[in-house]
Amino acid sequence: MTKRSQSRKKSGKVSTTAMIVNLALLALFTVLGGVVVYMTYRYNFLAFHNINVIYTGVLVAIFILSLLAIIFKKAKVLTGIVLVFFTILTGVTLFGFKSAIDVTSKFNETASYSEVEMSVVTLADSSLNDLSEVTSLQAPTGADKNNIDELMTQIRTDKGLELTPESVDSYQVAYENLKNGSSQAMVLNSAYSSLLEMNYPDYASSLKTLYTYKITKKVTTDAKQANADSFNIYISGIDTYGSISTVSRSDVNIIMTVNMNTHKILLTTTPRDSYVKIPDGGGDQYDKLTHAGIYGVETSEKTLENLYGIDIDYYARINFTTFLKLIDLVGGVEVYNDQAFTSYTNNKFSFEVGNITLKTGEEALAFVRERYSLQGGDNDRGKNQEKVIAALVNKLASLNSISNFSAIINGLQDSVQTNMPLDAMMSLANTQLSSGSKFTVTSQAVTGTGSTGQLTSYAMPTASLYMMQLDQASVATASQAIKDTIEGK
Repeated sequence: MTKRSQSRKKSGKVSTTAMIVNLALLALFTVLGGVVVYMTYRYNFLAFHNINVIYTGVLVAIFILSLLAIIFKKAKVLTGIVLVFFTILTGVTLFGFKSAIDVTSKFNETASYSEVEMSVVTLADSSLNDLSEVTSLQAPTGADKNNIDELMTQIRTDKGLELTPESVDSYQVAYENLKNGSSQAMVLNSAYSSLLEMNYPDYASSLKTLYTYKITKKVTTDAKQANADSFNIYISGIDTYGSISTVSRSDVNIIMTVNMNTHKILLTTTPRDSYVKIPDGGGDQYDKLTHAGIYGVETSEKTLENLYGIDIDYYARINFTTFLKLIDLVGGVEVYNDQAFTSYTNNKFSFEVGNITLKTGEEALAFVRERYSLQGGDNDRGKNQEKVIAALVNKLASLNSISNFSAIINGLQDSVQTNMPLDAMMSLANTQLSSGSKFTVTSQAVTGTGSTGQLTSYAMPTASLYMMQLDQASVATASQAIKDTIEGK
């Protein structure tokens, strides 16, 4: 065999190998590219400045050119290099898309259930040390029947004990009877702990737990088919740290009305002490708005829908852990403070009149939680919360890339629950990235007359609580403003 024929044979083998490698790369690129294109349009990724269309066009062009090059055995090395580059690019893109989908799925997953701890407790100095020793047990079987029944069923299954609680009007009455010796033990729903703690400072230290069981419930509130251009989001700020699915009072109740066409956002604050009719677990009875949260976020949402005569399309539930993270993630915010005060709960922070920068989550938390040092109490606290939310909205609106949004979403994945689906989130991000315009954020708060001990709480009927009788003209004005913003007026 001559050297020339050997060379041709060797060259043929190299050519065949290169073709096989390129075909394998083309197959891998096609699979990854197909999945990326599907996700791009399924979830509205990159749908601004026609980037999604351009990206799709590039992928299709690379596929066609590479296929032709392989068929006609042209530019084998260049084809291989191009395929390697774009295979890596599509792989990275796919990883980014998958990460965003996983994180938002977690947001939605935690929104699908709630958690509450049901316990049997007795006094800390009681001689009782075991559930089997309990002969006198009290519980509000009328007001919290389903949770109490589930606890009794679990005790029957787990301990083989048949306990029949004596019915009382509320957890407050059960606690008072326990303290005065009228009963040995009581059932306690953890969602009511903060209510009891407000009226009895030694509440937590005065009890010991004999048995506890965590109940997980499916939340039935679903996102409505919202208009992509205008919608309402209920922002609920709960008063607890830890798991976002924990049932708790809602201390912050803000309706964020968004109109993407006019680039306007209206924040409507309803004070936590507002005396409103609460459906579902609230028995359609009047109580403090903050108490609606102990029946679930869906009850708070329905309460506000009924109050203002509107539909709320989505909700976002955040806790104070979230708040700390979000301020840190955006690098702080600037707000205008109209009255000087020192934080009552964290006195290392003092705030002067004028424009101030809340540099950290801890500092911002001290600013939005304060009410005791403010002239208008809870009303002024609500205004400060609105200021910070407005500053956050504008800070988020100024973000100029998907990577910025992705970093924030990833940072909050354990601290937020929402029923807003990923494609709706991406539509918002895309619209904002396309326009580059800041939102005009305005705020309003309903007003009323506050009093202590004049109104009866359904959840705490014997407590002398501060509650606010809302001014109906104020409610009507706020309702109309929400509707006007939705309609683009």
